[in-house]
Amino acid sequence: QVQLVESGGGLVQAGGSLRLSCAASGRTSSRYAMGWFRQAPEKEREFVAAISWSGGSTYYVDSVKGRFTISRPNIKNTVYLQMNSLKPEDTAVYYCAVRNTYYRDSTFTSESGINYWGKGILVTVSS
Repeated sequence: QVQLVESGGGLVQAGGSLRLSCAASGRTSSRYAMGWFRQAPEKEREFVAAISWSGGSTYYVDSVKGRFTISRPNIKNTVYLQMNSLKPEDTAVYYCAVRNTYYRDSTFTSESGINYWGKGILVTVSS
């Protein structure tokens, strides 16, 4: 029905950068927020960042604020996560997520209400 495909993960040294991409296909609602969660080894899955349909509203977890930037092009099925100044603590499987928002231009900050998940992509930051 709806598929999310992540790309751009890999291995990078501490202080380096990566850009994750996620593309949605299928019958999503007319408007939807997109964002990212991550799950580090031995840790629970946590929220990272999200962006509203228009791109006018964004939200970041405190640990990545100032280092990561979420963005959305005019092609609204796609979202990017630019990750700079990466730290070993950022090592995790990163999951793209979609939340249907319909007429609203809202974002999200938790797993509650997430409609679709990507399969995840690994980011490894070496020290």
